[in-house]
Amino acid sequence: MGDTVRWGVLATGGIAAAFTAELTAMPGAEVVAVASRREDSARAFAERFGIPAAYGDWASLAADANVDVVYVATPHSAHRAAAGLCLEAGRAVLCEKPFTLNVREAEELVALARRHGRFLMEAMWMYCNPVVRRLAELVGDGAIGEVRTVQADFGLAGPFAAEHRLRDPAVGGGALLDLGVYPVSFAQLLLGEPDTVQGHALLSDTGVDLNTGMLLGWDSGASALLSCSIVADTPMTASVTGSEGRIDLPRGFFHPDRFVLHREGREPEEYAPGNDRYSFRPEAAEVMRCLRAGETESPLVPLDGTLAVMRTLDAVRDRVGVRYPQEGGPLGPREGGSPGPRPREGGPVPPQAARGPVRPPEGAAAPVTPAPGRGRPPR
Repeated sequence: MGDTVRWGVLATGGIAAAFTAELTAMPGAEVVAVASRREDSARAFAERFGIPAAYGDWASLAADANVDVVYVATPHSAHRAAAGLCLEAGRAVLCEKPFTLNVREAEELVALARRHGRFLMEAMWMYCNPVVRRLAELVGDGAIGEVRTVQADFGLAGPFAAEHRLRDPAVGGGALLDLGVYPVSFAQLLLGEPDTVQGHALLSDTGVDLNTGMLLGWDSGASALLSCSIVADTPMTASVTGSEGRIDLPRGFFHPDRFVLHREGREPEEYAPGNDRYSFRPEAAEVMRCLRAGETESPLVPLDGTLAVMRTLDAVRDRVGVRYPQEGGPLGPREGGSPGPRPREGGPVPPQAARGPVRPPEGAAAPVTPAPGRGRPPR
């Protein structure tokens, strides 16, 4: 591959526009094609960003030999179909988070990419953020001792109308997949895949989770207390506490520009490298680095780590009783008993926690982290 990496963009929504705006300003990146299910939408997007090719269907973009890598920015309920189409056609893929609707779909995409030797990466920009990478390095080097607890939350108050995608089960709506993927990914970056998972949620009348709490546990004795919501504006902060110190991330922990390290007997230490906290450029740069080096997987965002997070998200949904209409049969065998009665919006919220093990991690961690299951520094 030459110095210039040629990008295709699949979808024309807000996140696609934000990512494309960053790409067009990056040296060595060229956006050469865009696709939407509506040709007029693709053409308008192409005119906005000066993109030479616009397609009214996904297959034409996937077949475009001028495209090196496709950024998939559809709703996550379509990730399996869109990314799979591109991989089959020989394109590398950067696929937005959450990677897929469930781990079954994720495993299919990973198997497809590995079978064909194609590059595939989840667009978890948090893991490429230089502040998060430095935090993971410090934790891995023992700066705060042995990790004891992780806390993280991501909640938006809305209100979101009943027809909004976040409340629509047909497109994988709910707080967990859109927002909860960040706290879960943060915890697994530092501790790997959990040994136990508990969950509690308030569900809408249509069955999506509106407010979800999670307690993850590890055999080491470490735990993570995590939450996500589309009915409450939470602090959106994160912290990791060890036997010898603590690191705090401010509001917007999933795209930070700083953190503070606290250690006994020392003044608090702030790490603030001056990076643009809203930038997708580190993520795009990592994709292009991998492609130029001939790598089919990023060490910052390894596929085994993506699968580990999807397993945890599946386990939480299983505990709280969330299932999407397109999933058909059960998620898989439950080891912690039935999920119990579903709490509903506007009514009493009975206890829901059910406990059961999650499968162990399948792959090694990235070099910058101590975690065996997630292994690298989500959007």
